[in-house]
Amino acid sequence: MGVRTWLQQWVLLVLGVVCGLADSSCRLLETPFYQSLYKEGDVIIGGLFPVHLQPPEPNLDFTQQAAPSQCQNLSHFYISFFFLSFFLNSYYYMQTMIFAVEEINRNPQLLPNLTLGYALTDTCFKERTVLGAALGLVTGKDSVVTSSRCGRTPKVPVIVGDGPSSGSIVVAHTLSVFRIPTVSYAATCACLGDRQKYPTFFRTVPSDAFQARAIAHILRLFGWTWVGVVMGDDDYGKSGIQLLLEELQNSQVCVAFSEVIPKVNLEKSIPRIMEILKHSTAKVIVTFATAPDMHVLLMEVVRQNITDKQWIATESWITSRPMSSPQNLPSLRGTIGLALRKGNIQGLRYFLTEFRPKDRPSDPFVKEFWEFIFRCSFRNDSSPSPSAKPQCTGFESLGEVESFYSDISQQRTTYSVYKAVYAIAHAIHNMLSCQPGHGPFENGGCPDVTNLQPWQILHYLRNVNFTTPAGEAIHFDKNVEPPAAYDIINWQVGVHGMVEFVKVGEFDSADGSHSKFDINVTRVVWGGGQNEVPVSVCSMSCSPGTRKAVQKGKPICCFDCLPCAEGEISNTTGSTECQKCPDRFWSNAARTTCIPKEVEFLSFQETMGIILAALSVSGVVLTGCVITTYFFHWDTPLVKANNAELSFLLLLSLSLCFLCALAFIGRPSLWSCMLRHTLFGISFVLCISCVLSRTVVVLVAFRASVPGSNIMQYFGPVQQRLAISLCTSVQVLICVLWLVLSPPIPAEIQGRSAKIILECDVGSGAGFACVLGYIGLLAATCFLLAFLARKLPDNFNEAKFITFSMLIFCAVWITFIPAYVSSPGKYTVAVEIFAILASSYGLLLCIFAPKCYIILLRPDKNTKKKMMAK
Repeated sequence: MGVRTWLQQWVLLVLGVVCGLADSSCRLLETPFYQSLYKEGDVIIGGLFPVHLQPPEPNLDFTQQAAPSQCQNLSHFYISFFFLSFFLNSYYYMQTMIFAVEEINRNPQLLPNLTLGYALTDTCFKERTVLGAALGLVTGKDSVVTSSRCGRTPKVPVIVGDGPSSGSIVVAHTLSVFRIPTVSYAATCACLGDRQKYPTFFRTVPSDAFQARAIAHILRLFGWTWVGVVMGDDDYGKSGIQLLLEELQNSQVCVAFSEVIPKVNLEKSIPRIMEILKHSTAKVIVTFATAPDMHVLLMEVVRQNITDKQWIATESWITSRPMSSPQNLPSLRGTIGLALRKGNIQGLRYFLTEFRPKDRPSDPFVKEFWEFIFRCSFRNDSSPSPSAKPQCTGFESLGEVESFYSDISQQRTTYSVYKAVYAIAHAIHNMLSCQPGHGPFENGGCPDVTNLQPWQILHYLRNVNFTTPAGEAIHFDKNVEPPAAYDIINWQVGVHGMVEFVKVGEFDSADGSHSKFDINVTRVVWGGGQNEVPVSVCSMSCSPGTRKAVQKGKPICCFDCLPCAEGEISNTTGSTECQKCPDRFWSNAARTTCIPKEVEFLSFQETMGIILAALSVSGVVLTGCVITTYFFHWDTPLVKANNAELSFLLLLSLSLCFLCALAFIGRPSLWSCMLRHTLFGISFVLCISCVLSRTVVVLVAFRASVPGSNIMQYFGPVQQRLAISLCTSVQVLICVLWLVLSPPIPAEIQGRSAKIILECDVGSGAGFACVLGYIGLLAATCFLLAFLARKLPDNFNEAKFITFSMLIFCAVWITFIPAYVSSPGKYTVAVEIFAILASSYGLLLCIFAPKCYIILLRPDKNTKKKMMAK
């Protein structure tokens, strides 16, 4: 049944049962007390404490009044030692309130001439009983409530409690209607900070919002991005986890699993949670659950020997003695969590350890307390048998009992109870100090001390500011919240094999906005007793040189690491993006840093440049050899028959063609770019013009042998020189226009490459096309004419050799175009040089090699008779 339903039922109970409409007086039909302690005083302070865990069964028979019932002790889900500890803790909280009240009553400076009393009751740790207990405190034990109508002052104008958040929500929501303040000593749910819903609620413990902030800080500090979450099935657990998720909203922390510890069907739910814990890759488990809920889960963790988890605890169980027993150490050693700041209350330990049942005859809990501790027979219900040896439950020795007492006397929640009582006392003290005419109420009025109203205490509680006897300053901020202060506790093994709660850091948030977090990592022992910080990630952090790529359908913490693309780097671990390198820089092989790009051009120092330069020089040398051969055999018939003057000009132009290849090698500059293209264009036109002139002369010479033909007079040496000059002048004119209008210039090509390519930009594409096109036109014309003259009758058919040379020339330059376009970087220049050299060698070898063979190796054929044979 939900909290809202219970509230509605109890409000109806208050209106229908307490205020009988048909009667002349309001009578209580039932006193909803279970077990209680009471002491008379001028002002009675109520107290709600969950001493037991099992409430009585609800009465479902509405035909008659139910018999009185009490809370129960044990449930088959828990072992007795845990109940012993829980009973002792809650009972000590109750005794601490009694101690604080008596200490205040003995203090002449605080509340002079006024005595505090108390009415304390067991809430049984359930919402349906805590509200009944609270209403019982407010209405009192008298059967007659009023004589006329329900409007008298409540018997208890202020209540300390409840401990659990769920119970405090129920009580605060109901009693706020009557403006009765409640001061909780353990309710940390952030939802209780809503002043619109809970205007009369106070607490002396920090809100879970600060606890969630501290846990989120711990997760981020140690790089735990893949965590499991376990919560209780109550307001404390659900609200705490919601706050934690909000704190982690903008971080890289992801939740691997989120499980709820249910209140029922534990036999089915706990094994399922165990399977998830054992198979999950998350090594860090964050818990937001009360001590009883966590006890159920952790006992199963210990039984199944799950030792590879790092548990993050909240203040509800981080200092729990039963859960930190030695047999739990293999699984829970290294647990780290937040605990309320400890306070040393002088005299409390003596007060808690020295009383006997005979000293508290009206205490319904004291006999059960002694039976839990010693389990021995009592003689006359007053003292243990002197001859009986104590049989301790849950403790192995009386020394452990003494240690337990010592812990309880300074326990953190115990100190919170102590502060709650003192806060109420100082509020009442400030009321007593009110001067008539200067009070906070209407017309400067002050409260009537003999008839204190809850709403008056509520006003003064908001403004209390005092220092406890332990030396801590206490006040409430604008949201009526106390200062947040936690100790960071680590479970470590002590000298006797017992768990020690070692303080390894602290978290403070004095003003609610700025937090101070400090932890000594060197003192921490991690889960399972490890000395190194455990790793809990879905995917290992991406190393420098890679970036994260989220896996489809999975949380952002699960990702693949992809290498950065070329030209991009990541120099930090866990980069989500790769950064582009700046201009003139490129990524190294590891993609971790940007390095200057390599400047690339065809140089004389590299192998390719050396080979091409050697081929160019070899071509020049070979051409020189041919010139020398022709020079020394100037008067032979073969040289004379091939127009020696034209042959020397052709050989000279071929030398220029070979030499122009050298202009393409080396670092491009303005002059080298202009020289290489113009020299290339002019030298090749000169060469092709010479070959074309020779072809025309050969063709015309044989056609001129027809009787009556006098055509050779138009193709003499003068005409040949003019024709060559004219053809070359056209190319010179094209080159001049090209250089004037848009000359070739050095250029850098970067692009998506690790190199800066230095090359000569042609400037005007049309100029470059005209140069190549003109060379192609002359070559095609020469090839066509040579092809037509290839079968002319001659022992040394010049036209045949020219045809082969032009065939090679055209083939080279036709294949040059696609190779030039597709070649990258310096290979573009290399392709162009290769085309120049190949075509030059083709002309040289095809035209002059056969002649040099005859001149040098077959001089018997180099005679006039052989030349004129046909």
